[in-house]
Amino acid sequence: MTALAIVVLASPALAENGNPMRGQKDFQACAPCHSLEPDRNMTGPSLGNIWGRKAGSLQSFERYSDALRSSGIIWDDRSLDAWLADPQQMVPGNEMPFQGIKDAGVRADLLAFLKEATKSGAPARTAKNQMNGMGGTMGGMMGGGGERNLKDLTPNAQVKAITYCHDTYRVTTVDGKTRAFWERNLRLKTDSSKAGPRSGAPALVPAGMMGDRADVIFAAPEEISRTIEARC
Repeated sequence: MTALAIVVLASPALAENGNPMRGQKDFQACAPCHSLEPDRNMTGPSLGNIWGRKAGSLQSFERYSDALRSSGIIWDDRSLDAWLADPQQMVPGNEMPFQGIKDAGVRADLLAFLKEATKSGAPARTAKNQMNGMGGTMGGMMGGGGERNLKDLTPNAQVKAITYCHDTYRVTTVDGKTRAFWERNLRLKTDSSKAGPRSGAPALVPAGMMGDRADVIFAAPEEISRTIEARC
């Protein structure tokens, strides 16, 4: 069945039928992967100004699947409802790891919120107030650091040096303290966005719930090999 046929047959949980206040709470499940700020991409593309946009066309997002790029879908109430109901049925082969929302009322609420929050001229929803508007609950879901601005770091969060010996990384921060991490518990990441760290000043960000895991986030990939020294 074509994507167009699926949109036509989908139960229309249209935005005007939903409650945006309830939808804002529902958006908590989407916020770890999608920003409401135009062109602020995360795991998934920004949802800013999504109504009327062709699927797979946001120029600032480079990770669309070929299936979504070639789908020909234009995002509106009906196509977004069908997508939220079952992304894989609508566009087989897309790479969104989401099983869909079967409750038409929940979809209508979410669409009502998104339509208000992403329309042109809506109050700017930055990463910070996007989380604050949800009662600050997203911080824990995102490992404590996914939305922080990493340009200005406290000494205990700015990495000075990293050594690697056998199965252990030792991370020294600017405050002079060194922490040891099992190699599978330290993740090396990059963030080239405006919220990412300054060049040459990687960020140490706690991850997980036990305090034994962390992310080191660099401004660019080439900084990783320059920073880590193999030394016992």
